[in-house]
Parts: sequence; structure tokens; C-alpha cells
Amino acid sequence: MIMAKPIKLITLLALLPATVAIAQTKWTERKAGDIAFVTNTGGQNLGYATTSGVKILTVDGFAFKDLNKNGKLDKYEDWRLPVDERAKDLASKMSVEQIAGLMLYSRHQPIPAAAGGPFAGTYNNKVFAESGAKASDLSDQQKQFLAKDNVRHVLVTSVQSPEIAAQWNNNAQAFVEGLGLGIPNNNSSDPRHGTVATAEYNAGAGGAISMWPGSLGLAATFDPEVVKNFGHIAAQEYRALGISTALSPQVDIATDPRWARVSGTFGEDPQLAADMARAYIDGFQTSAAEKEIKNGWGYNSVNAMVKHWPGGGAGEGGRDAHYAYGKYAVYPGNNFKQHLIPFTEGAFKLNGKTGMAAAVMPYYTISYNQDTKNHENVANNYNSYIINDLLRKKYKYDGVVCTDWLVTGDETTVDSFLSGKSWGVEGLSVAQRHYKVLMAGVDQFGGNNEVAPVTEAYQIGVKEHGEAFMRARFEQSAVRLLRNIFRTGLFENPYLEPEVSKQVVGKPEFMDAGYQAQLKSIVMLKNKANILPLQSGKTVYVPKKFTPAGRNFLGMETPEKLEYPVNMETVKKYFKVTDNPDEADYALVFIASPNSGGGYNSADAKNGGTGYVPVNLQYGSYTATDARTTSIAGGDPLEKFTNRTYKGKSSTAINVTDLAMVTDTYAKMKGKPVIVSVNMSNPMVFSEFEKDASAIIVDFGVQGQASLDIMTGKAEPSALLPLQMPADMKTVEAQFEDVPHDMKCYVDEQGNKYDFGFGLNWKGVIKDGRVDKYVKSVVKP
Repeated sequence: MIMAKPIKLITLLALLPATVAIAQTKWTERKAGDIAFVTNTGGQNLGYATTSGVKILTVDGFAFKDLNKNGKLDKYEDWRLPVDERAKDLASKMSVEQIAGLMLYSRHQPIPAAAGGPFAGTYNNKVFAESGAKASDLSDQQKQFLAKDNVRHVLVTSVQSPEIAAQWNNNAQAFVEGLGLGIPNNNSSDPRHGTVATAEYNAGAGGAISMWPGSLGLAATFDPEVVKNFGHIAAQEYRALGISTALSPQVDIATDPRWARVSGTFGEDPQLAADMARAYIDGFQTSAAEKEIKNGWGYNSVNAMVKHWPGGGAGEGGRDAHYAYGKYAVYPGNNFKQHLIPFTEGAFKLNGKTGMAAAVMPYYTISYNQDTKNHENVANNYNSYIINDLLRKKYKYDGVVCTDWLVTGDETTVDSFLSGKSWGVEGLSVAQRHYKVLMAGVDQFGGNNEVAPVTEAYQIGVKEHGEAFMRARFEQSAVRLLRNIFRTGLFENPYLEPEVSKQVVGKPEFMDAGYQAQLKSIVMLKNKANILPLQSGKTVYVPKKFTPAGRNFLGMETPEKLEYPVNMETVKKYFKVTDNPDEADYALVFIASPNSGGGYNSADAKNGGTGYVPVNLQYGSYTATDARTTSIAGGDPLEKFTNRTYKGKSSTAINVTDLAMVTDTYAKMKGKPVIVSVNMSNPMVFSEFEKDASAIIVDFGVQGQASLDIMTGKAEPSALLPLQMPADMKTVEAQFEDVPHDMKCYVDEQGNKYDFGFGLNWKGVIKDGRVDKYVKSVVKP
């Protein structure tokens, strides 16, 4: 009798199907240093740090990460469940402090941390060079904001190499995986695919990252497929760097030609900008084949944060709202609605499966007198009508809304890039500003590493609405924020293999795609007597370019320079080179469009003036005799006046020497051809030098080699102007800041009008399907 029971039990087990007796394991694991990679057969693959304390749970034969280390499978850990169900479960488990940290978006983080300046950091209280730390180590400040402030959104700027970026990502992900609920980082980047003019292109060589034309250059192709391909390639490179959110695209329509951020837009036409926005976001967000998890999202997906709602291109006088002197966007043409088109018809109506942009960033501007409900003139980030009523309710946007950087900080001066930008709410406390932003419908605070003001805002809300209301409001934002982390697969595997990253970022086929796009982005404006293409092997004179000392857009000082504006070793592959114009067959002059600053002169303000001066789109001195006598908007706590007119004031381009490069070279060449290549950031007045040029080509950020390929006929110009070129500054003053296509355009000596959609190829004026689609339908005032 003693032996009978086990015999019967064994017999019974033998009769049961194997699947009932023992659940079959469906996963395998391999390790690469401190990172373990798990392959789930028929399920999602995982990655975890063996140092983080996370263990693997086996449920139904599959592997899952026990992120909160409670020994059981929670809904948010179950990759089989829908994203929203997981996000809601996790949000419900988070403390107020954890949600507040999720709402933060870090200040700019160079890797390794800088030794000084606004983005400085230390390693064991020493600057990097003296610390003995690795470039991929976390800085003291990063450990602080990740652990204490619960930050999970990190803005990554410069990196030493793709491998170091991947290693830093792994270190950061392992660090946060060991904290609390194991929520991974969602690292982000501003656009990082710009060109270096002096870099040589080699079809068989890779690079640090693929180089593409700037946004205006992509727009100049008038081909959304080029932009979609850029997004697809850039997303792969971003993910290989550990970046899963792009703080782009910038889809503001550039309706004022003087705005300092025109170069980051897709031009002034709302329909072109909408099509480019849609293509860009589809490219960035869409994963396919084995990289797709669900609904187009997956391991090649990068969340796109489209900006800047509801459009920032209408700053009065062309001034920019990073500065208090540019805080007001004005609408003299009553054209506010057209600025929404790139969002509502582009970013929110994708062709791909992801549906709409994952995130939206409002701009700093006060959209002056556009709040028709509450009649508040406060910055867009604070404006409930702009966010709750328009974006959320009317256009049904339920993705993440993140403020632009530093909007809750205190204003210290009207002309500093790094000053706080709390336009219209300067009188509120920092905590009150955070509360007002939350009540306006915003989820996240750009450039804030510190959780305290967000938790203070929570307490303000509790006093006004009660605990249940504020808890629900916080969880609403948490779900939106977590959704973007779940969809991109970061909860399953946020880890990289540095050697793979090295192979992906800047690989030859990506470099080639970028270079081909550069060629497609160059506009030929003038080709007198068909001087282009030039004959290779001839002798050319290239004048050096003088750049005076100044300040960049960030307000950082830049040194004076005298240098060749193009790689002369590259030039020598096309031509013989001489320093003597008398020996040259052609002159090649490389200049930049006029830059007169942002429309504010601090010296004028210190000397008793208002500080307001005109933004000048010509090189030579300009006096604003036709400017408004009284500005449309004005007022700032640090100013004792409200009229921001610059009527009668003058300005000269900082780079006026670029004009001299053309005129002096024309004189020295004594009638021989002068070819002018313009790197354009803003529309410009061509009358100062056009007659001195035999040919003019325009680029929006390319390698000099691409310009030489166009000049010599290795590629035919095919791009079109994405912006109008004004006839003179009088027409610039007459146009409305909020209206596109409303300028009298420059007409050159050959009778060609430099209008939106104009461009030449070897046969003459381009008239193709792109012109039919985007130009013929334009309605002009």
C-alpha cells in the first residue's frame, strides 16, 4: 500500500499530454557583457541589465521582465497586452513624484558633459578631462535627475561616436532599470543630420552620421518621397544612437522672411509644408517587417515631436520668441488658421499606420489677440484656448504636448537666449506657471530637470479641485507619455550593441542617399549665356571669406575668421586653382545670405533707445523709413514702453563683407564669369549683386562638393525656391507677418522672377508636375 500511490501518480502523469504536464519554455538567452538578450519564439525579444536586479519571469512558456521586482507578471510588464492597457496599469502604480518626473524633459546633455557653460557637468565632482571617467559614463548631474527627480526623457546633444552613444545609452538604461518601476529612458535629439560644407563625399565611405540638406533644402526638392526616405534612414540612425524621440519636424510656415528660424522650416507654403511634414513623420515613426511591433510602431520607430503649434512664423518684425524682444506673433492679415494646416492636414493625417505625430511642441510666442474664448495674451504653452480648445478638442489630438525649453523660468533680460521665457505670465511663481501649463492641457516641461515645481503644481491643483481630480489629471499625462515609450519597444529592450550601432550610423548607403538629396536641393537661379555647366580642368579663382566676430543664435560668442569657404582639395579635383584672378577662367564665390541679427540692439537700449532695429535682408545699410509707426503688440516687465517700432532705425548685415566678395571679385575678373553660390538661411534682396554674377546657385545646407557637382554638370539642378525673394526691403516692410506669398519678387536682368517655385535646369525655367501641384494653386493677395 505504501508504494501504490506514487505508482498510480506516475502512471497518471504518463497518460497526460506533455503540454498539460509541463509548459514548454519558448525563450533562450545570450549575454553581451552586463546585458542579457532574450529571444522569445513567437513573441517580443527582451534586453535587460544583469546588474539592475531585474529577473526574468516565465509565463505560458514566454519570458517577461519583472521590472518592479515583485515576483509576478503585472499588466504593464506583459508585452502581449495592448499599449493603452499597459500604460494605464503603470500610471495607476506610479506615485505623484514619479509621474511628475516623467513630465520633465532634461536640459541639453552633451556626452561627455561639457567642462563649462550652460550645459556643464562633472564626474565625481571633477570635470571630465580630470575625472578619469569614460565618455560613456553618467555624469553626477545625470545620476541626480534620473534617480532623485525621476526624469526619464533626456535630450542628448553631441556625442563622441556612435559606439560611445550606444554605451552611454546602455549605462543610462541599466541605471534606471534598477530604480522603482523600471521605466526606461526615452532619449531624444534635436535635428542632427546637417552638413559640413568642407566635408568631402566619398561614395564608398561611411561617416559619423549621414549628411542631408537642411529643412529648406528638403522643401526645395518639392518631393515628399525624398523627405520620407530621409526620415526612414534618420530613424534607423537615431535608434542606433539610443534616441527614440525626434524634436522635429519644424513645420511652422515661414510667412515672415526675416524670422531667424526660417531655415528650419519647409518654407512658406502651407500645402508644401503639410506634405513634407506628413512624409517626414511617416519616415521617422514607421517600422516594418521584423522591426514592427504593432500598428507601424516598433524598433525602427522614432516618436516625432512636431513643432511649433500653432505656428511661430509670424513674429512681429520677424523677431524670434526665444527672446523677450520677439515674444509676440501678430496677424495683420487675419491669417491665423492657415498656420495650422501643416499640423491638421499633415502631421495629424499621416499616410502610414502610426496615424499622427506622437508629440507636439507649442511655440514660445504669444499669439496676439487670437484667443477668442478667454482673451488671454499669454504664451501658447500657457494658453488653454490654443491647447485645450483647439488642439485637444477641435482637432482631437491626444498625443503628448511638451512645452518648449525654459518656458517656466524667470525672465532676467530681454535679449538672452538662456533666460526664462514665461511670456505673459511673468508675475506668477514658478510653481504657478507649471500649474497653468498643466491646466492648459500640456503634459511635459521642456528643459526642466527638477521635480519640485511640478509636485508643487499638483498641490495647488489639489487645493482648487481636490485630490481625485489632480490624480486623474496626472495619470492622463502619464498614459500619454508612457504610450510613446511602450510603442517603441523600450520596455522590452532599450539596449544596444555598440558594434552594430557603429555599422548602422553613417553607413555608405545612408551617406549616399543624403548626398543625392543634397544634389536635388540646390536651386539654380541664374545661368547667363548658359555658362553652367562649367568645363572641368579650367583655372578658377576662389576668394577667401572673412567672418567677423559675433554671436550665434544661442548668444555664444563666435571668433573672427578668414578662410576658404569650401574644401580647396575638393575644388582641385574639378579645376586648377589660382590666387591670381588674371590667370583664372572663372571665379567661384561662396557666400551666405545676409545676417543682420535678430532685430534688437542692446547697445541702443543701453544708450537710451528702445533697442528695436530692423531685421535686414540685404547686406548694405538699410533704414526703415516704411516701418510701422506703432507696433501691433508690445509690453514686457523689463521695458517701460509698449511701442516696439523701429521706424527710422538702421541696420547693416553682420556679413556685409560677403557682398564685397562678389563685387570685388567681379572687378578683378574684368568681365570673365563670376559664379556665385549662396548658402541661404533667409530670403534675401538680390539687387545688390545679381548683375555682377554670370550664374547663381542657392543651397540650404550642402557639402561644397555638391555645389561643385552642379556647377560642372555632374548633376543637373532640379530644385525650386521654397520661398519668395523680395524685390527690396520696402516690400518686406509692406508684407504681413502672417501671410505667405505676399511679396513683390525680385526680377533679374534676364527677366526671371525669383518667386516661390522658381528654378532653372539646363533647358531653362522648370515647369513640371511639382510646379503644377504646388505653384499654380497658390492664391496671392
